[in-house]
Amino acid sequence: MKGWGRMRPGIFLWVAHGVCLAFLAAAVPLAAARAEEPAVFKAGAATANISPWIGLSMNGGMSDNPVKHVHDELHARAIALDDGATRIAFVIVDSCMVPREVVAAAKARVTEQTGIPADHVLISATHAHSAPASTPVFQTDQDPKYVRFLAARIGDAVTFAVNNLAPAQVGWGMGRNADQLFNRRWKKKPGTIPPDPFGKTGDQAQMNPTPGSADLVEPAGPVDPEVGVLAVRTPDGTPIAVLSAYGLHYVGGVGGGHASADYYGAFARKMRQRLAPDATNPPFVAAMANGTSGDVNNINFRNPRPAAPPYEQLNRVADDLAAEVIRVVRSIEYHDHATLDAATAEISLGVRLPTPEEITRAEKILDDAQGKPLQSLEQVYARETVLIAKYPAQVPLTIQALRVGELGIAAAPCEVFTEIGLEIKAKSPLKPTFTIELANGYNGYLPTKAQHALGGYETWRARSSYLEVDAASKITATALKLLGDLKARASSSAETH
Repeated sequence: MKGWGRMRPGIFLWVAHGVCLAFLAAAVPLAAARAEEPAVFKAGAATANISPWIGLSMNGGMSDNPVKHVHDELHARAIALDDGATRIAFVIVDSCMVPREVVAAAKARVTEQTGIPADHVLISATHAHSAPASTPVFQTDQDPKYVRFLAARIGDAVTFAVNNLAPAQVGWGMGRNADQLFNRRWKKKPGTIPPDPFGKTGDQAQMNPTPGSADLVEPAGPVDPEVGVLAVRTPDGTPIAVLSAYGLHYVGGVGGGHASADYYGAFARKMRQRLAPDATNPPFVAAMANGTSGDVNNINFRNPRPAAPPYEQLNRVADDLAAEVIRVVRSIEYHDHATLDAATAEISLGVRLPTPEEITRAEKILDDAQGKPLQSLEQVYARETVLIAKYPAQVPLTIQALRVGELGIAAAPCEVFTEIGLEIKAKSPLKPTFTIELANGYNGYLPTKAQHALGGYETWRARSSYLEVDAASKITATALKLLGDLKARASSSAETH
């Protein structure tokens, strides 16, 4: 017994050492096996209600338009994706524009609550003109309480989506619908375009001319009929979410004083009804983002426009798009895993500031109005001139690109002309690529330099259009560089593995 007592520590150490060696020998292959196992791809979706209260001012006109009724609830629609190493999120917001400061506050909330970096979150407005103002433009001003509420709800929508993350498959593709798109800028016969609000007569293109007019010559630009589609579903095929993008401005035709999510909200409802009517917990979420539609709407100007009851036309558009997106969702190839990536660039662009003479003219026009509500375009743009004069010479913009597998998505904070989106898609190294406008802020219309030369509403200097004439080329170059960076990183990662 004494001998045992003296030897017990040595035996214990020897035995323990042997056990450790055996354990390590077994653990190393197990760890290696786990390291070789592919990460589980996950997706989650959710919505947050952002409907206004009565009396809030709505964007979308030259004069104030207060909410009198909520026809259909407005939402921030969020989709979160996780490849096991990286998370990204999309939030499509039923708003005319979401300003940079609201985006920053919402992203800060997302990062605080979920850990997703701000540059991995895309926040975009649909551009519904029947939504409460969060950005001041023309005679519409935002309510500070609603702005704070909106930022919180956008952030919460992403948190809800992250809370719903579950194993998923992902697929992407492009659909097509050319029936609902018409370029709204038209070249007309000489002498038939009225003077601009600054008293000049040099415009060669007119926005929204009289449909069916004999003075029409040809559209001033193209349309983009493609519909981008990103879909996620559970491994057993149950739909989780669909993100789409289409280059069509709002449709409108809502009831007077009605808050409505326009065709974007109708599309979401119809997708849910047709694709996942029983999905409630977690919910199925469909979102329609605005592609590049700064010069496109739903009016066929070749023919007189027939009258239609409220909501009829926007529902017709939503029906058409839902049918096409569902066709794509059911035909695309789904993947058990896809890597995710995101890249963001902060750039600075010049502002087209008014001259001292233009400011003096504008101030006189406003003085003559004697404080009464502004009625004419000349008066409205005089006020815009005075307000734009207070802008800095340079403003910041956020340009963003995201990658889901082989799919590229480019985003800019402007109402982007269609030909810019077409160029980005054609030159992108990621195939397919689709674009999302009014993302991560609001910096007005983005015409090309050639379209600036044609003039027209989208080029008239105001808080809705103020970036330098060369802005489009600089934004396009930045977006393509970001897409190229994502492609290079994906190729490098593939070679490493």
